[in-house]
Amino acid sequence: MFDYRAQHTRRQFFGKMALGLGTAALGSLIDESLYAGTLADSFQSLPHFAPRAKRVIYLFQNGAPSHVDLFDYKPKLKEWHGKQIPDELTGGKRFSTMTGNQINRPVLSEITHFKQHGQSGSWVSDFMPHTAEIADDICFIKSMYTEAVNHAPAITFFLTGSEMSGRPSMGSWLTYGLGTESQNLPSFVAMTSRDKEASCGQIFYDYYWGSGFLPSKFQGVKFRGGGDPVLYLSNPEGMSRSMRRDLLDDINRLNEINKSDFGDPEIETRIAQYEMAYKMQMSVPDLTDFRDEPQYILDMYGPDVHKQGSYAYNCLMARRLIERGVRFVQCMHAGWDQHKNLTYQLKTQCLDTDGPSAALVKDLKQRGLLDDTLVIWGGEFGRTPFLQGLISDQRNWGRDHHPYVFTLWMAGGGVKPGHSYGASDEFGFNPIENPVHVHDFQATILHLLGIDHEQFIYKHQGRRYRLTDVHGHVVKGVLA
Repeated sequence: MFDYRAQHTRRQFFGKMALGLGTAALGSLIDESLYAGTLADSFQSLPHFAPRAKRVIYLFQNGAPSHVDLFDYKPKLKEWHGKQIPDELTGGKRFSTMTGNQINRPVLSEITHFKQHGQSGSWVSDFMPHTAEIADDICFIKSMYTEAVNHAPAITFFLTGSEMSGRPSMGSWLTYGLGTESQNLPSFVAMTSRDKEASCGQIFYDYYWGSGFLPSKFQGVKFRGGGDPVLYLSNPEGMSRSMRRDLLDDINRLNEINKSDFGDPEIETRIAQYEMAYKMQMSVPDLTDFRDEPQYILDMYGPDVHKQGSYAYNCLMARRLIERGVRFVQCMHAGWDQHKNLTYQLKTQCLDTDGPSAALVKDLKQRGLLDDTLVIWGGEFGRTPFLQGLISDQRNWGRDHHPYVFTLWMAGGGVKPGHSYGASDEFGFNPIENPVHVHDFQATILHLLGIDHEQFIYKHQGRRYRLTDVHGHVVKGVLA
């Protein structure tokens, strides 16, 4: 195909490109901010239908929050506290090596107190008072389930549709399909944070925001938690911006020669990334300058909002990023892996994340951005309703990984507010109503963005790939 295009005559070129040139001329007269996405960054005829959401902020809670302590109220746990959980629930089930060989599995009552909130009457624990305030803006999915029992495969499954690394992440799929609304920032940004005590050993792997087999221009750009968000934003001493421009122009000309010789799409990616880096030297300093934020907004996100790399800082950055046209923002926060420190670490984790998560939803809502911005909060699985450890050793109480049912929530972007979808059994062990698989969840996110997940494919090494693999159904019960 490349050779064929290279052999076009001048007459053939103008004959085939007449319409395109006219379109380009028209495009040059139109304000760039009116474009939904740039064709240069999208190779799909998308969206397939009218989208409800234009962008996504994914607040991923690494380590797996305990659903039975935070959102899935189960009075049965208190009644059975200290008693052996029924064998018919645990029989044949896989757990991590932490409790895989544990003989006694006593039921552990919730360590929090639950109340119903808002007109929706949603159950939220007292560890999440700020989330309780936005209960009527949230759609809880209480029947999520997955297949992986360990962190990295489970996180990879949620973000890429496969437990094995190497597939494109969700943000890469979306920016590949929908393009970008920003000319000066990446279309996909990832940020990470962790609990202050560093109690959790979760690792943030680059493939959580990688592009897999998609062109690498669609991979997420990770903003660092200290110093310049992106390396080399500042020019070296003695290098002016005009000198930098001249240098990039020369490099780009050399890259164009290589591209014409070899037709390697990664050379085009390199050209595009050099240009993006140049633009970010101007756009990122403005992005990270919070002096234009009203004090009441900063107060809403909490005292950590000025600490670069904190969860609060990343939440405010997420709002500022999507305001500037970024398509997908992935904020990952580690610290929820409470195997032996549930009684004291869970509350600390909630104090760090509850306020900023709720502030982000409130902030988007008052700015009129929540209607077309999908906010997702959740981890890779839940935690067991039975105890890891000894019932007599309260200081070291914990819960193991639990993939069989758990809770996450979504807000804005076309989901039903003030709603709880699905249900687990009386122990919070298995789904009993409207179970939602990870691929169903992914199909629903794509649907909200105007994409039919069965038609959204990329051919690689002879196979047609999808984010949802060969599975998934849209969960219509969560749509507004």
